[in-house]
Amino acid sequence: MQTITLTRPDDWHIHLRDGDYLPTTVSDVARQFGRAIVMPNLTPPVVTVPQALAYRDQILLNRPSGSNFQPLMTLYLTDQTRPSDIVAAAQSRDVYACKLYPAGATTNSDAGVGSIEALYPIFETMQQQQLPLLIHGEVTDTQIDIFDREQVFIDQYLIPIITTFPELKIVFEHITTQDAASFVAEQSANIAATITAHHLLYHRTHMLSGGMKPILFCLPILKRDTHQAALIRAATSGDPSFFLGTDSAPHPRSRKEDACGCAAGCYTAHAAIELYAEAFEQAGRLEYLEGFASHFGADFYGLPRHVDTITLEAMPWVPPKTIPFGPDELMPLRGGETIKWRLVQPEAGS
Repeated sequence: MQTITLTRPDDWHIHLRDGDYLPTTVSDVARQFGRAIVMPNLTPPVVTVPQALAYRDQILLNRPSGSNFQPLMTLYLTDQTRPSDIVAAAQSRDVYACKLYPAGATTNSDAGVGSIEALYPIFETMQQQQLPLLIHGEVTDTQIDIFDREQVFIDQYLIPIITTFPELKIVFEHITTQDAASFVAEQSANIAATITAHHLLYHRTHMLSGGMKPILFCLPILKRDTHQAALIRAATSGDPSFFLGTDSAPHPRSRKEDACGCAAGCYTAHAAIELYAEAFEQAGRLEYLEGFASHFGADFYGLPRHVDTITLEAMPWVPPKTIPFGPDELMPLRGGETIKWRLVQPEAGS
């Protein structure tokens, strides 16, 4: 039986939600990952350190018994964010970054930033405090085609930010295009990107051929196969600029299958490392998975690599089509379908 053993990985971009949803999401992420950067786009958003710490307490209350999983908190940048908020975040041992959502770009982003240039004093403080900036890199101008919004964001906003703040650490989150992959590869070590499992495994034809498949609808949206191929090359290249960030984003089934507007997000936390292993094996680059999943993100954030390991086995299994999710249920990606790899030992806390 083929196996692969990895230093325990981390997830550098995940949505856990809150309230009744936490038992499901926290259990799934803690099963395989040692740490995770937790997105702050709750309702209302997490904009201050006290709010982040309260949210962290909720997560830890739902951590499985015996688990050492650690949530790494973030603040949601708004037009009202003050430099003092950034200083407080940098001084907190539990807040690791701030997240920039252009207003209206994705789920729960209505409180996001209206004018990115108006946040330059905030970016200056972040640079001084050495607090990373995490960016959802899409423009929201409705005149820009949805498949072009990442590239336009690079030209209009990301290049000026990097030029103005050359010492600011930036993570270009969940990149989806060849343009973004090439751009990040050409930058300094201060610029990195996360890549999701679903963008490595799927492209827009999978989502649209034979009818729209809500389970594959996410933002940034899946692009054409040439962009998918570029992401696979980047993720499996051994370039430390690219590391694992699932962007696992759970929604109740009633919201994913809503005829009035399908919620954007793919839930992959139930089988994340297995799905990445599948993508890397398909590329013939399985030996590069450990760096991408376990080393490069920790190095970028200045955190120690884990000393424990996990083992995956080439053992086909079928995850359930639906998972209990508060009072509703959610549909995990690949639910009811075969996944080749399975985490066999040791699961976190075992």
